[in-house]
Amino acid sequence: MRKIRVVVANQPRLMRELILATISEQSDIEVVGEADQEAEIMQLVERTRPDFLIIGSEDREKRPGLCGFLLARYPEMRVLAVAAERDRSVFYWAFVDIRSKTVETSEEGILGALRVSSAC
Repeated sequence: MRKIRVVVANQPRLMRELILATISEQSDIEVVGEADQEAEIMQLVERTRPDFLIIGSEDREKRPGLCGFLLARYPEMRVLAVAAERDRSVFYWAFVDIRSKTVETSEEGILGALRVSSAC
């Protein structure tokens, strides 16, 4: 079975470390890159071609600006925007247009979003 390839980027350091610790223990998920600066994300995605990009989001009501550009360029990729302060995450994917689904910011919520949506 092919592993789910994930890039974790642009999070507050503590949140990024928690997400990395959670997904790195999963046998079906592989972390293929990590970026702590938004400027690094484009090159990292281009180089690694992940199935998922997990990024920080300050406002769950507003799609991160980089999200639309990345999904237009890499429509096969999924984006999980984690809003740590609001205990909510939003999952984005492209299918003719960009769609989203609210995801609980927990180990179960994040792993469930990665696994269910990779089967789509």
